[in-house]
Amino acid sequence: MKIALGSDHAGFEMKQAIKPVLEAEGHEVVDVGTDSEDSVDYPVFASKAAHLVADGEAERGIVVCGSGVGVSIVANKVTGIRAVNAHDPEEAEMSRRHNDANVLALAGRRLTESEAEAIMSRFLETEFEGGRHERRVEEISAIENA
Repeated sequence: MKIALGSDHAGFEMKQAIKPVLEAEGHEVVDVGTDSEDSVDYPVFASKAAHLVADGEAERGIVVCGSGVGVSIVANKVTGIRAVNAHDPEEAEMSRRHNDANVLALAGRRLTESEAEAIMSRFLETEFEGGRHERRVEEISAIENA
């Protein structure tokens, strides 16, 4: 799977930790930055990753900031993106099964690396159920395009 990966300075350490895990699992990672712990503005990197997913250049996105909140807000501003700030594997799974979430936001300052890896793995391995949930995702798209 091709994954767009981005973070701000607060998520940089976590991004650097999960990137080799993704690559070891066989994923192609497009790292849109940032490249250090120097202070940067999270909207720049979250929007780059989200646009790659929305434009079909990546299948999923993972964005990281201190809390996961800011990057999830930014990603959800991009048409076609359904980002989730998942705190545990179950939230990640349900966001995929029921909402067809395509971007995962992670809290770099609140999750351990192992917690983030478990959330990320569940997010990437879970498929969208479709069925009754398809109608609801279509309703989200209709709101987005209104």
